[in-house]
Amino acid sequence: MVENKYKAKIKTVEELVDAIGTRPRQQKVIMCHGTFDVVHPGHIRHLMYAGGKADVLVASLTADEHIKKANFRPYVPEELRALNLAALDMVDYVIIDKNEAPLENLSRIQPDYFAKGYEYVSSGLPPKTQAEKDILDSYGGEFIFTPGDIVYSSSRIIEAAPPKIGADKLLSLMEAEGITFDDLRNTLSKMKGVKAHVVGDTIVDTYTYTAMIGGQTKTPTISVRYEGQDDYVGGAGIVAKHLNAAGADVTFSTVLGDDKWRSFVIDDLRTAGVHMREVIDETRPTTNKNAIVCADYRMLKVDTLDNRTISEAIVEKLVDAIKTVESDCVVFSDFRHGIFNKATIPTLSAAIPEGMFKVADSQVASRWGDICEFQGFDLITPNEREARFSLSDQDSVVRPLAQKLYEVSKAKNLILKLGPRGLIAYRPTEDKEDVRSFFAVDTFADDVKDAVGAGDALLSYATLAHVAGGCEVCAAVLGAMAAAVECEHDGNIPVTPDHVLDKINKSEQRANYEG
Repeated sequence: MVENKYKAKIKTVEELVDAIGTRPRQQKVIMCHGTFDVVHPGHIRHLMYAGGKADVLVASLTADEHIKKANFRPYVPEELRALNLAALDMVDYVIIDKNEAPLENLSRIQPDYFAKGYEYVSSGLPPKTQAEKDILDSYGGEFIFTPGDIVYSSSRIIEAAPPKIGADKLLSLMEAEGITFDDLRNTLSKMKGVKAHVVGDTIVDTYTYTAMIGGQTKTPTISVRYEGQDDYVGGAGIVAKHLNAAGADVTFSTVLGDDKWRSFVIDDLRTAGVHMREVIDETRPTTNKNAIVCADYRMLKVDTLDNRTISEAIVEKLVDAIKTVESDCVVFSDFRHGIFNKATIPTLSAAIPEGMFKVADSQVASRWGDICEFQGFDLITPNEREARFSLSDQDSVVRPLAQKLYEVSKAKNLILKLGPRGLIAYRPTEDKEDVRSFFAVDTFADDVKDAVGAGDALLSYATLAHVAGGCEVCAAVLGAMAAAVECEHDGNIPVTPDHVLDKINKSEQRANYEG
């Protein structure tokens, strides 16, 4: 394969030192170092100039874990960035620097020249560059500064028009993990019959449709004409429906009020095939969120709810359900409407039988909540906002943010949802510094119509993929594909395995340049 020819250029530091030898050498060696996140004309000019100054050109790139320059960086994972550089004719060797700065590798490789862009010296030698100079001086190496008549920025290029390389990134990830598209299909097929127990807050979403009549003359009151109403089971209820649609055998434990929505919820979920274990609380209403819609604009939302914590008696009923419902996994679906809070989460979590796969999702778009209250779960799936809220951190870029959340939550697996940017996932590894401890998956959505429910779909498919024996990457990819399907449909529709299978097939066609 042509690709293998280029991969042969990618070396570890030890392999590189063996290949080029030690100083003094017959052939002069020059080294360039950078992020190279989207190779642009400035990089090409820099590498060409450097290559012309020595016999051997080594391109060194910063490992993913040390790139903190901007949010959602690197855009291109290190394996692909290395391959991009290796494909350039003027580059002889590529290394991925596992350190934050190239100082250690400069000492070990001892290139005759170290090439930097002119911008690094045009305003005096920065401290980091001075540290590099000190190492070069220690063994007789030299700086070469390449011309800086035009300065490009990968970050600016990515922000202006991010290149569509999702298929390449997926292939690179799957190849590194030894995963095939058939592995994804097999994991999908094994989801059928998995027993799942969902515990969480039910929400009834109502859409009241109106037409504008006009304003009043005496007061600033808008007058609309009632045209109709649609009601949907949402919150943890739709998570149960997603799991059920994916092929799982689902039991749903929730708290409902003694009102008209009680029978609506029970009938809807039983019709879908979900086993109901509702607890009726006569002191609170079933949560209903009524959006007043006029000409496709949501003018106002009227919520009927009571966010007080549930009583101890109801907690005991939920504890009994968690302990006794036969299940392969339990999913805590938290919308902060009474079931989950600081007082109840420890008790409910302690009721989960030993060895059962436990998942938590805390959706707190307009309420208080903290995903880190679910300590030590097998899988958590917050979005970026929920992660920042939990950690009180609005400043960190995404990867360090995800790593911190992973550590603080003590979760075994973390999938951080990034909306149109896809997701970043952390998983258990023996070595904390292992580059495989985290990975990113781009979105699979082609035509986004309505992103509502995408997180629910991801949660459901990622959970079942884990329980069905799929690897962490399979779970994240299948979850991302289910989320993409949800985004491409209006409303929060339960995503079926056929939907996801279609995504797998299309992704494989793109990978093979067939679509």
